[in-house]
Formats: sequence, structure tokens, C-alpha cells
Amino acid sequence: MQIPVNRPYQPPFGQYQAYLERAYANNWLTNNGPLVQELKSRLEEYLGVRHLLLVANGTLAMQLAYRALQVRGSAITTPFTFIATSSSLQWEGIRPEFADINAASFNLDAAAVSAQMHAGVSAVVPVHVYGNPCDVEAFETLRAQHDVKVIYDAAHAFAVKVGNRSVLSYGDASTLSFHATKVFHTVEGGAVVFRDADAYSAAEQMTNFGIISGNKGIAGPGINCKMSEVHAAMGLAVLDNIAQVLARRIAAFQHYKHLLADVVSLPQWHSDANENGAYFPMLLATNEQSERVLAALATAGVTARRYFAPALHSLKDYQYPGMAPCPVAADYASRTLCLPLFYDLTDAEIRYVAQLVRQSL
Repeated sequence: MQIPVNRPYQPPFGQYQAYLERAYANNWLTNNGPLVQELKSRLEEYLGVRHLLLVANGTLAMQLAYRALQVRGSAITTPFTFIATSSSLQWEGIRPEFADINAASFNLDAAAVSAQMHAGVSAVVPVHVYGNPCDVEAFETLRAQHDVKVIYDAAHAFAVKVGNRSVLSYGDASTLSFHATKVFHTVEGGAVVFRDADAYSAAEQMTNFGIISGNKGIAGPGINCKMSEVHAAMGLAVLDNIAQVLARRIAAFQHYKHLLADVVSLPQWHSDANENGAYFPMLLATNEQSERVLAALATAGVTARRYFAPALHSLKDYQYPGMAPCPVAADYASRTLCLPLFYDLTDAEIRYVAQLVRQSL
């Protein structure tokens, strides 16, 4: 039996084809076409947000947010995340500085961030790791106290709410990845949700080379990060089925949890937030134990992933004088594994994977 760690959800081909036929009939394949406009409108309604800007991928979404919000100097972020969170800062000439994570939630610790604030920091970039919301209220307080921008990497947090409020509505901006392996996808794509209409307008202009709407000249430096109609068509087809996608992924997460919660540790989920079944992460007791589980799964044809390793503060590109230690992130990077979780993963496969984990422990 071969089980990958992830597999993209593919909507019924006829649904996707119907949207593609509309793009063909319009002969409008890019440059903010009708399907992109429809997807933007439907996502804003579904997610309960305003000022959502669709772009070509999640990394460009982060870079665009930094530009639109005029982030300069340094930004404090988490070392326990995918490389794009820090490399997008570095690509924009912003120095990533790292604060440690909370041992319960696996998310950036607001108290650790506050302790490391200095005059050169203009932004904080927390990540809702595995879709588990950060302590958003603490970061709202930090944002006001230190007059910094808070830009959330919400790549994993599609359809997550804190209470009745979208987690994407916190901070100055939240960025999303719509990569094929995400809960919701457009094959490749992403979005930025801005708090402020002016920041949204500035970013929208930047996505098309800085050209002013109506081709009325160039306002300033821009980039080409527009979403195409072909990608929007996939997004619309996936969105048509998002309720069943979420239900199945959440059920898979809960099934794993039932089978394994007595032998592994899981992140403590935000007490007022829903789950979205983005990942099934588990913390093992030791690095040696995690190696043993990985090897046993691989031998049986099952792919698991060290998500996230290594901790980013350990990479040579991110060393700087006075760098704060991040012992929790370093420890968790050596002991955390994500098990296979995707839409068409069967209950039998979940039981098989869980049995392998239990046997190897």
C-alpha cells in the first residue's frame, strides 16, 4: 500500500470544464477577468471578509502585503514554519528576526515577541500553524503598544474562525496560499486580506506593474502577480464542493486523534476556534522515536513529513548578532511529524497508518 502525505483535491472534471468553457467563450484569460472577479466575491462572502485580493501564489501574497504596508528594517516571525514565511521577508530586503514558539499551541509566542521588540522592528509576522489560530488578541495588543504592522501568514487557516469572526480579519493583513495541496486551492494561487481599504487599493495597483486602473499611467513600481482565469476556474469548482472537502478532512483529523491521542501529543487548539483538517501533526517524545516512526512508515509505503524542520533560526542565512535562542522551536522541529491527510484518504488507510505508528512506538 502506497499512501502519500498529501494529494490534491480534484473536483469533478465536468464542473471544472464548465468554468473553463466560460473563460473560452469570453476570450478573456487573464487581467482580472470575470472568473477572478467572481471568485473574489464568493470568497469574501464565504470567508466573511472584505478587501480580499487574489494573486498568483501565496509567497507573492506575503511580498505584496509587506510592500503595501511599507514594512522596513526588521520583522519578528516564527522559526517553526515553512521557509517561505522568512524567505519572502528576506527577498523584500527585510531582516527576519525570530522569537520562540508557545509550547502548547506551536505558534509564535506573543510574550517572546514583545521581549525582543526594538526600534528597527516595523512588523510582526505570526503564522497560524496547521490552521490553529495564534493568540490574536495578544498580537492586537502588541500591535497597538509598539505601533507595528501585524501580518499573519494564514496559509493553513482557510475557513477558520475565532468565535464568529474570521481569523483572516485580524492584524493589518492575512495572507493565504491556494497551492494544490491546501484545503482550498486554485492549483497555484493565493490571496491577501487587508484590514484597510487604502492598503488594498495600493496592493491591487501593484499587482499589474503599478499601472493605474483604466490605463491612466504608472503610479510607481509594481509587479505581475495576477491570478489567471484558468486558476480561478479551478478555485470556483473547488469552492462549489468546499463543504464536503472540509467535512471529510475534519473527520479524518478526528479519526487519527481518536486512534493516537493516547500515545502522541497534539498542538493545543485555540479554545474558541474551529478546526479545518489542514494537517495532522503529532509531537513524539524524542527525536529517536520520531526517526523510528518515520522509518516504519516509509518501509510500509507511507509518507510522513517533518513539518517543520529544520527550525529556521538554525539556518546559516538567518544568523545575526544578538539573535535570541528558540529552544522550544528547535526541540519541536526534531520531534514533530505530519501524517497523511487529504480528501480521499479512506478510514481503512487511516487505521493502517495509525496502527503502524502505534506498533513502531
